[in-house]
Amino acid sequence: MSELTAIHKAQITHTQLVRYAGASGDFNPIHTVVPVGEKAGLDGVIAHGMLIMGMAGEALADWFPRKDLRKFKVLFSKMTRPGEKLTIKGRVTGETMEEDEKRLTGDVSIVNEAGELKLSGKFQIKI
Repeated sequence: MSELTAIHKAQITHTQLVRYAGASGDFNPIHTVVPVGEKAGLDGVIAHGMLIMGMAGEALADWFPRKDLRKFKVLFSKMTRPGEKLTIKGRVTGETMEEDEKRLTGDVSIVNEAGELKLSGKFQIKI
């Protein structure tokens, strides 16, 4: 139906992953310690999935009033690494009636600068 304004995020940094680990309490060393990530076969550290999902949620709150969000679910497609720049894309796909209220339905996705899909998701917004 209608594309939402794409949101471009700054490059993912190792420092950002360390800060997110502290904020979230997820201290799994595959997110912060390069030798551990390498030993695990990851070719370095990887971003927390919830950090990437949080970016999608932040975009939804930029596009719509936060109080109107009714449903939000995602599927992770690929790992995200420091150095990648992400773009969050969204589009409204339709309308539905659920729980006695009219809602917009839509898709959200996150891709890196190479076009690799990192996350795809669905949302519903009360209208």
